[in-house]
Amino acid sequence: MGQAHRYDHASLIARLAFALVVASLGWGVAQAAAGLGSSQAGDLGTKLAAALHAPGIGPQRTGAMALDLVSGRVLFAHNSSVGFVPASNEKLPVTFTALKTLGPSFRFQTEVLGQGLLAADGTWVGNLVLKGYGDPTLSSARVQRLARRIRALGITHVTGMVIGDESFFDKLRTGPGWKPSFYLSESPPLSALVVDRAWTGKRITLTPAYTAADLFRSMLIKAGVVVDGKARAFKAGGKVLAVSVSAPLGEILHAVDADSDNFSAELLLKELGAVAGTGGTSAAGADVVRRVLMQNGVPLEGVTIADGSGLSSLDRLTPQAIVAILRQCWNDGALRSTLVQAMAVAGRSGTLVHRLLGPSTRGSVIGKTGTTDLASVLSGVVHQRYVFSVIENGAPVPWWTARAAQDRFVQLLAAAG
Repeated sequence: MGQAHRYDHASLIARLAFALVVASLGWGVAQAAAGLGSSQAGDLGTKLAAALHAPGIGPQRTGAMALDLVSGRVLFAHNSSVGFVPASNEKLPVTFTALKTLGPSFRFQTEVLGQGLLAADGTWVGNLVLKGYGDPTLSSARVQRLARRIRALGITHVTGMVIGDESFFDKLRTGPGWKPSFYLSESPPLSALVVDRAWTGKRITLTPAYTAADLFRSMLIKAGVVVDGKARAFKAGGKVLAVSVSAPLGEILHAVDADSDNFSAELLLKELGAVAGTGGTSAAGADVVRRVLMQNGVPLEGVTIADGSGLSSLDRLTPQAIVAILRQCWNDGALRSTLVQAMAVAGRSGTLVHRLLGPSTRGSVIGKTGTTDLASVLSGVVHQRYVFSVIENGAPVPWWTARAAQDRFVQLLAAAG
């Protein structure tokens, strides 16, 4: 009995000393969660706070939150309502809004329109228009199939031009708040009509709609259609002659989130603006995102939506907003499977393929990373039980110590069961 008393007393002193060390670092205090005793919850919260200590990143530059999906109770919160630069975690509210607004079965379209009429001898008297609707996955192979469909309609000769129409979106090639160096290095030019992500041979075209039209013209000729006119790019109308559709949105989101594809995320934001907002612009898409977040009870204090990818220095997200988004997706049976398929898996896929390789985390953590010179972020779900977000900012942020802190945080959650 006396030995047990001495052990409990020593353990209590050790825990108090550890808590004082953590408090001296300025970290937040955890809350007890259902399913954990108050002592266990306190110990976990103290350890989570200690895990976040990263050289070169002070407590004021870090925000974090962890929540028990079973009970809904908060396990840990530090600066959880403070807006931080989110890097690629900006893709999460865009993904959430797209799933809520467009649905996982939504497909992007690309159309061939005809201006004119078809003569009895197979001559199309007029122009053909390749019109884009924001498909980030449009490929030269699909353009070739469109050309073959035009030939299959009996068209053997086009007297007019081949026009590329990108008017479904604006013509701004980058997002607001991007560093100049991000253009082309982090994303090809943004346009409603882009083929092969704007790659032509070994270079990126700066005129994606014109290049798409010129490619379509070449494909028509290869398909056996004589084309008199040249390729041009401008807004045009006409009747629909052929349509190509993308894979379902649910599949495309894997590139957006698991692989953190900036280009697809930006086109998706403009698509939201065009379909559910005031037009195909980043600003219109951002308005749709804010509206949908608000309608679904996501706290918007500290949140600023500027672009779709997180490249913008104007973006701000809070840990509690990210946790709320992930929690809603997880609790929605229709969205959970899409979310799981879209996110990176620790030790197995996407941007987490080389992280969290231990037996308690490999394959058991799905997450969204984010890395710029201003931010390092990891948010996700652990063991289908805990949802979390850790955001670290700096100027620049030492990403190697930031990632180590994030991984420690997740490993502790994984060890909690």
